[in-house]
Amino acid sequence: MASPPISVLHFSNSVVRGGAEEHILTLLNNLDRRWFRLHLVATPEVAELVRADLPADVELIPLKLRKPSDFAAALRLAGIIRERQVKVLHSHLFYSSVFASPIGWLCRVPVIIETPHVREQWRTGRIKSRFVVDRAVGCFVDGYIAVSEANRRYLVESKRLPARKITVVHNGVDLRRFDPARRAPSGLKPSLGFGEGDPTLVSVGRLEPQKGHSVLIAAMARVRSRFPQGRLVLVGEGSLRSALADQARALGLERAVRFAGYQANVADWLALADVTVLPSLYEGLPIVAIESLAAGRPMVATAVDGTPEVIVDGKTGLTVPPRDPVKLAEAIGRLLGDSELARQLAAAGRRWVADHFSQDLQVSQTQLVYLRALKASGCSVNLTGLAENTVPDERHGARRLV
Repeated sequence: MASPPISVLHFSNSVVRGGAEEHILTLLNNLDRRWFRLHLVATPEVAELVRADLPADVELIPLKLRKPSDFAAALRLAGIIRERQVKVLHSHLFYSSVFASPIGWLCRVPVIIETPHVREQWRTGRIKSRFVVDRAVGCFVDGYIAVSEANRRYLVESKRLPARKITVVHNGVDLRRFDPARRAPSGLKPSLGFGEGDPTLVSVGRLEPQKGHSVLIAAMARVRSRFPQGRLVLVGEGSLRSALADQARALGLERAVRFAGYQANVADWLALADVTVLPSLYEGLPIVAIESLAAGRPMVATAVDGTPEVIVDGKTGLTVPPRDPVKLAEAIGRLLGDSELARQLAAAGRRWVADHFSQDLQVSQTQLVYLRALKASGCSVNLTGLAENTVPDERHGARRLV
């Protein structure tokens, strides 16, 4: 008799939809239904933002648990875990794990996983910067999934978490959604007040300090001195929108910079770009960088954390130091002024992500993490057929479970 599907619960404590939520959606849309029964517990804010993109068979449960004193929410999460007989509890970002992992341990969940996603540059002060709480919560975590080699190094060297608990699984995208031959929807450029021939930069990301948009707008003033018709589209929402609009206005860029807000179909906006830009101050492994290369668009990005694993300087794109508008403007100008270099980098980038950052690899390797952990826990689940059907290509470093 076949074993019942393994109950897997993903937990997000974020209140905005960002890269971690896109990562979760990739898993929830593609984990093998023959073997997994899936649930998502998320804050009401995120639940509303992702609802339309969830498969019908994924149970979505809104729950806000953002304070240690919120005992009612903690008890409700414990009840959800017990009622669904969760075998794998997978939290995303440390602020989720700090609540969910101890609760999962108390509920005797066999496998507790945390994906930290980013280097937490905001962790300052005598206590927070020493990661004491992280290591304490780590006692309840069976395994960590690092989204990049840089993310793994951060967990080992800065947080001092056990290397044996950490597995690298790169973020991935559905390559079928991003076609280098795709053209932007008719009329999109004119609707922004741009001419069809205007060199156009596109930057996709939340308008928050982490993403470095103020540096990009400062760089844009320099780009325009060489390319007077240069335009910039910022795709995303966030707390800095007004401040960034004020900055653009102060630099005389109000006609050159457009704020497109959150857009569900990123592929259409990437198709608008001659060059894409990611000026982040810190990252984990940015999905938008993978999407840009998959779409055949050359990218200039800051060389932070896992970004250079995607944007390999001079090979799949150009990288610059963070917080440096001069270097950023120079790299953008280099691509706008050399169409052959831009074409070569874009073509190489598409091949790079196809080989290393596909959603199929992300999903299959995540399943393998679950399986290994379940086997190590002694969980009585028949894994033989699953192991045979989910082992990734040996070229990518995976080994058979059985």
